[in-house]
Amino acid sequence: MLTNNNNTLTTPVPQRPSMCPRQLSSSSFASAFEVARTKLSELGVEEPDTDDDDNTLSPFSSSSGEEDDSDSSPYSPSVESDSSTSEAASPLHSPLTAPVTPAGLDPDVVDNFAFAFDIDGVLVRGGKPIPEAIEAMKVLNGENPFGIKVPYIFLTNGGGKFETERCRDLSRQLEIDVSPGQFICGHTPMREFANKYGTVLVVGGEGEKCREVAESYGFRDVITPGDIIKANAATAPFRALTESEIKNSRDLLARGGKMSDIVVEAVFVFADSRDWASDLQIMLDIAQSKGGRLETRSENFDEGPPIYFSHNDVLWSAAHEHVRLGMGALRKIVETVFEDVSGGRKLKTHAFGKPQVSTFEFATRLLQQWRATQHGLAESEPPETVYFVGDTPESDIKGTNAMNEKSKNEWYSILVKTGVYQAGTEPKHKPRKLVDTVLDAVNHGIRREMAKLGTRKDGKGRKLPLDDAALKAISEGRTPNFELSADPFAKAVEQQQVQ
Repeated sequence: MLTNNNNTLTTPVPQRPSMCPRQLSSSSFASAFEVARTKLSELGVEEPDTDDDDNTLSPFSSSSGEEDDSDSSPYSPSVESDSSTSEAASPLHSPLTAPVTPAGLDPDVVDNFAFAFDIDGVLVRGGKPIPEAIEAMKVLNGENPFGIKVPYIFLTNGGGKFETERCRDLSRQLEIDVSPGQFICGHTPMREFANKYGTVLVVGGEGEKCREVAESYGFRDVITPGDIIKANAATAPFRALTESEIKNSRDLLARGGKMSDIVVEAVFVFADSRDWASDLQIMLDIAQSKGGRLETRSENFDEGPPIYFSHNDVLWSAAHEHVRLGMGALRKIVETVFEDVSGGRKLKTHAFGKPQVSTFEFATRLLQQWRATQHGLAESEPPETVYFVGDTPESDIKGTNAMNEKSKNEWYSILVKTGVYQAGTEPKHKPRKLVDTVLDAVNHGIRREMAKLGTRKDGKGRKLPLDDAALKAISEGRTPNFELSADPFAKAVEQQQVQ
């Protein structure tokens, strides 16, 4: 690992860095902190009252007056399941894998901090890995100057596949082994509704995949828009099913009786729609129905079943040079069109995923179990700090900041420039740190943990964190030089004003 003029850790590329000699285990890591603290005291450097560095942005500086999305997630997902919950509901295994046996204590893993990552725009873009993402995983897995391993999980709003399938894809892309025990996608928390609803409509994804995922979660009667169109082609007049779709769609009329005898108790949008027009029509039909009965109309437009979206991202980072519309756009369309066709009535839908705090709470419990099963760390308490790395201010940063405000442990938001965020702009929801790539984010998090040793103040009384050069100076018995880095968004705002 190298240090550039900005004191930023970099990794030589393209060659693979060799494994650093083992220097610190989790216990010796803490011992080294204490040695550095003693040297700080001897040099007359003041320790801080808090471990927050003031040259980063406030985690929730724009929270005043913000809309509260808490009511959009009426059910707080829980990793724990009761005896009636299907085996698929356990977060540490999928329908295709067995529960994980707790591992013995890993002496090289840190127990006071961890990372959580969004995927699209942070680690992967357009199905291809972002080069720095591969290097970042190596750093977390021990290829760093300290020889430590840092626990991490993945929290994405994407979905439409089995978690095991997503893990296989990510393992191949990042050249590591990714387990379902460290992975949450947008619809993962929906598995806990399997025992609450009978017949449900599942929307989105390719082919029958989302139906299969829903059934693996334990949903007993899953129908799709294709089933409804197959039963009545006039439902979507501009949509003709292919031969394959006709074959794979189920025959609702074979149940006997009329279509109106089928009662949809809830609608779940598992993944992005592949046919917005027909999916919109069918979702609106059910929203206007008498208690979810197909092909009926409510007189008051207030009898429809609940509609759940696996996330609320309006934009996401794909292979195209510009961001693409996501599920959040469909949610807005459904609500807006319903208001038009119902004479002004409001349709209240619900969303999982980021930025809902319940999803981050779900992630906290998953991380606790993953640290215990994979690294042998105590499951009773979460790590002191979780660094969340994302590319979308409206979901990743907003959600992390909201979780930090509510949680007992620290959730530290880091925004990268490789996805939705447009470099040179100031986002509505500000991160604690803005960096170029996920590798910079990982390096920053590790450096910040070192910086928690102590700080000194500049001439204006602002606290200044220790960087790599400062730590080296301390180890050599010298008084370190401190420089305050500029507000990462100040330059962008100044450029906009000039233009």
